[in-house]
Amino acid sequence: MKNESATTKTDTREAADKRYRDLTETPVPRLILRLSVPTIISMLVTAIYNAADTFFVGRISTEATAAVGLSFSAMAVIQAFGFFCGQGSGNYLSRMLGAGKRKEAEEMASTGLALAILIGISLTVLALANIRPFAAFLGADEAMMEDTVSYLRIIVIGAPFMTGQFVINNQLRYQGSAMYAMIGLLCGAILNIGLDPLLIFVFDMGIAGAALATICGQIISFFVLFIGSRQGSNIRLKFSNIHLNGYYILQVINGGAPALFRQGLAAVATVLLNRAAGVYGDAAIAGMSVANRVTMFVSSALIGFGQGYQPVCSFNYGAGKKERVREGYFFCLRWGTLFLAVMAAFCLLFAPQIIGFFRNDPAVIAVGKVALRCQAAALPLLAGIVISNMMLQSIGKGVKASVTASARSGLFFIPLILILPELFGLTGVEISQACADVLAVAVALPLAFSELKKMKNGNGTAGV
Repeated sequence: MKNESATTKTDTREAADKRYRDLTETPVPRLILRLSVPTIISMLVTAIYNAADTFFVGRISTEATAAVGLSFSAMAVIQAFGFFCGQGSGNYLSRMLGAGKRKEAEEMASTGLALAILIGISLTVLALANIRPFAAFLGADEAMMEDTVSYLRIIVIGAPFMTGQFVINNQLRYQGSAMYAMIGLLCGAILNIGLDPLLIFVFDMGIAGAALATICGQIISFFVLFIGSRQGSNIRLKFSNIHLNGYYILQVINGGAPALFRQGLAAVATVLLNRAAGVYGDAAIAGMSVANRVTMFVSSALIGFGQGYQPVCSFNYGAGKKERVREGYFFCLRWGTLFLAVMAAFCLLFAPQIIGFFRNDPAVIAVGKVALRCQAAALPLLAGIVISNMMLQSIGKGVKASVTASARSGLFFIPLILILPELFGLTGVEISQACADVLAVAVALPLAFSELKKMKNGNGTAGV
């Protein structure tokens, strides 16, 4: 028995050593591309099954499409806490693995998951106890109230699984196990897409069927990801490693606050956007919702690319190989900008057809095509915002990362969505995101370059 245990420990140590060499010695472009392929697929699949609800519900009515658009704000809040715990624990454990401190990494992994599940349960209880006021807060009027409540009531039940799966997914990525992370998301996405038409139309559940399909996918993803975390040299999640103490919670906050700000403020921004669009009717909400889904789908590929960079960034930063952090940053920035420029051109040319694919309603298309074209015009700037934020977050620069994460949806979009519609009416609603992106990149790049300069001079240190 002792020999078996010793052999297992030796195998684990050898696998960890092999991973260390891989992440610190493989040429950076090749390493990022290898790690980013599964994460790009994961993000695109996630975006597809988010868009699937919009597509299938679009076959029901404009009001149902608008109700799902409103409910995405609630999902964004749940996801925000999942990313908060997942990226907060993930980039810390990656730095610890890079520094050779596996025990601290193991304790953080289990603690991050436990914290996320507790938060998810709290969100479920809170939302169910106040479901109608919550729907009204999101912007549901009388015509949309029943659809919004039906969708939300089911979605929030899955909150603990949603937050939990984002944690395991991020932790696997930060360990360099992007393939296991992809498989987990892929299983849930395929189930969701398959169940959508079955539950909505065959079983005649309508919008509630779309919600049920979504949480079934989330639950399956959680369990598949949990199984994946127990494969190979991945850190095993154990109850005995949970330490909800001040030190680990502070590390989660430092590493995860940028994700919470980014996702949380995006949810607030979406609520304000829906309220501003709601002045012009359900078709305006539906049009803006579809335009946002499309740009989110495009940006998800960039985010997946950046997520392939994150373990390279945090691991090499922890190992003291800062020149590799710089090389990876500029590689991602260059190719990310080029990709988004190509996609922006496509969206500018085919905006009416893209919106019409989701909801063939002239009023929805009229709003959606203008919003999509405005957002597409600023789309290439997103590479500078996203990659800068991911780099700052991965090296533990919590304050700077939080500022860059807050800039797009919080610091700039929220004031603009309150001001521009007052000045320009519906046009102000449609141009707000593009204007926010221009201002956000002007903040993100200087903050990122200040840290890259320190790394070049050999002065970069972990912390704020």
